[in-house]
Amino acid sequence: MATVFWDAKGLILLDILPQGQCINAARYCSTLDRLKEAIRRKRPGLLRRGVVLQHDNATPHSANLTQQWLQRYGWEILPHPAHSPDLAPSDFHLFGPLKRHLGGMAFETEDDLISELRNCFDNLDVDFFRVGIRINSLLSRWQKCIDLHGDYVEK
Repeated sequence: MATVFWDAKGLILLDILPQGQCINAARYCSTLDRLKEAIRRKRPGLLRRGVVLQHDNATPHSANLTQQWLQRYGWEILPHPAHSPDLAPSDFHLFGPLKRHLGGMAFETEDDLISELRNCFDNLDVDFFRVGIRINSLLSRWQKCIDLHGDYVEK
């Protein structure tokens, strides 16, 4: 499983869960530690200005341990309704092109797959990321969800 963190400037962190492991709150907090370090390296000053994170309400994200981690570092969490992949930029903007890029490919090793994932992300133009994370796009999707009384925005 891959966890992807990105912003309007591009990929910040691609975190790969080793095969056979599962994600829990402790593992997610460890991922957040790696994200914090990646932000420090790739987006100097962002940690001082404040991090706004959007993740869904999966158990590792909403666990007390994770909430304590987020409070300790003062990261803001954008609200995300349950079962709403159409409101997550990674789901509605990033994963489609990634699936198309990887479609039909076969990989001999996990390292080959990870290398191709990184290659795909590295070859996406910065405008691709900018368009996917525009606040207007997010706000319009949230408004559609409200107007549809929580129904899916994209059917």
